[in-house]
Amino acid sequence: MAFHTEGLVAIVIFYVLILFVGIWAAWKNKRSGTGEVTDRSESIMVGGRDIGLFVGGFTMTATWVGGGYINGTAEYVYLPGYGLAWAQAPFGYALSLVLGGLFFAKPMRSRGYVTMLDPFQQLYGKRMGGLLFIPALMGEIFWSAAILSALGATLSVIVDINITMSVVISALIAVFYTLVGGLYSVAYTDVVQLFCIFLGLWMSVPFALSNPAVSDIGVSAREAVYQAAWLGQIGPDDAWLWVDNFCLLMLGGIPWQVYFQRVLSASSATYAQVLSFLAAFGCLLMAVPSVLIGAIGASTDWNQTSYGALSPKEKDESDMILPIVLQHLCPPYISFFGLGAVSAAVMSSADSSILSASSMFSRNIYQLAFRQSASDQEIVWVMRLTIFVFGALATAMALLTGTVYGLWYLSSDLVYVIIFPQLLSVLFVKGTNTYGSVAGYIFGLFLRIGGGEPYLKLPPFIYYPGWVTQEEIHHLSGDVEYFVQQRFPFKSVSMAASFLANVFFSYLTKYIFESGMLSHKWDILDTVVSKHSKEIMDKTTLVGNHDNIILSEMAPVKQALGSSLAGTFANAEVLSDDGITPESFHDEN
Repeated sequence: MAFHTEGLVAIVIFYVLILFVGIWAAWKNKRSGTGEVTDRSESIMVGGRDIGLFVGGFTMTATWVGGGYINGTAEYVYLPGYGLAWAQAPFGYALSLVLGGLFFAKPMRSRGYVTMLDPFQQLYGKRMGGLLFIPALMGEIFWSAAILSALGATLSVIVDINITMSVVISALIAVFYTLVGGLYSVAYTDVVQLFCIFLGLWMSVPFALSNPAVSDIGVSAREAVYQAAWLGQIGPDDAWLWVDNFCLLMLGGIPWQVYFQRVLSASSATYAQVLSFLAAFGCLLMAVPSVLIGAIGASTDWNQTSYGALSPKEKDESDMILPIVLQHLCPPYISFFGLGAVSAAVMSSADSSILSASSMFSRNIYQLAFRQSASDQEIVWVMRLTIFVFGALATAMALLTGTVYGLWYLSSDLVYVIIFPQLLSVLFVKGTNTYGSVAGYIFGLFLRIGGGEPYLKLPPFIYYPGWVTQEEIHHLSGDVEYFVQQRFPFKSVSMAASFLANVFFSYLTKYIFESGMLSHKWDILDTVVSKHSKEIMDKTTLVGNHDNIILSEMAPVKQALGSSLAGTFANAEVLSDDGITPESFHDEN
């Protein structure tokens, strides 16, 4: 493959543009100094809590429209035996944003939290918050590593440059503007990046469709032309597996810090809801060109192209179908625009995940668990250090780990199985306590790990009903690998078991201690005694063992609706957040 100078120039121009926008956003934020937040550390985490509809809509959409989203959607549409029927991400994540807006955005924003882990530490204590930080951190870091890895492979397909160099430079740029401007830089660069994704992919589609090697995608949607029809189908044996995966995307897409970082940065609880609904529409819209590119790949006679006689499926390169279509079915100057789109998608995800992981660590682990007296400037420096450390960790994993996608799949499952039921409990279940939280964590983790993980070659030790042994043939090497596929919806069952365990053990321990069956001195977590629990919630504190951490930002939030557009979406009663206070969500007794 020849070295493409034009492609390298296009990448350099794009990266300079992103860096310029990130630095400009940081400068703009420093000059304005407006918004609800006064602390510099909180400004980095949630901006000034004054993100408006335009920027907020773009950055909320970018929570899921990343490199994995557009590449993965095209891959599943292209894959024989899967097709559009199994490309669940656009619909699953769109519904997750709708559900997040309907049920989770308002209570989280109204109570003025700074990170997703705040309500857990408020009710369950700092140690349980630390346990819940682990799967949340794994999800963010592994997701960043996976998409950086995908970027390196994409650049190697379209522009023959060193993968290590491309990944390192991309990560450095994302880390740098995140260091400088925090959420403001991430939000404003998301606007540019999503615009580049939309423009770059839509410019590529007409050229790819008109290539002589591509047959009519309307015909290949239902009939096998060069491979199975790209609409795909769901077999009777796979119905429960499909439902399980869809629930994972729809419900497991909610409890992520990247989502709640946007929710908590909105200028009001009502705005947070509106932004969620706008982002749901944006997710569906941004998936359309990826679906078309996957369909084009499935409708192509690759023997007529510069790609060669074997198809991407036969070369085990199905995951790279989007850049392959750009490279071999479009003119060079168009493929470079598409390359900019893929790079934009990756960076819009990587910067958000790195900032989210850093926010949770510096606030919920460093400040609230270990250094409650830390100054604001100290927290800022901890954030800057962890942004760099987590960025370096994700980059190293992208370059050195062969199973990074497997790690991300597993961590995403853990977010769904462990954090989602905990979030349901802490926001909506009256009487939940730390004992129930620990029990739910253990039940969910045991049942999910017990099902195994083929991506990590992790064998199951729980064989759920309907399990089958499947073989995977690698066409290039001729190797055959066998793995157990669990067709039972065990991920959703694990999630439900985790939630029920939380509720059951919370009420059981509450009854045991309050009825006198067991002395209060055995309440080692100090969370069940009625008087103590009531005091915790009345003071609106984050509580560890005998530690009270006063949080002024937990007070009812003053709205910052400066735009008349707010009236389009809410009346005066709604804009007051319905009088929601921390006590209205949790009153132990």
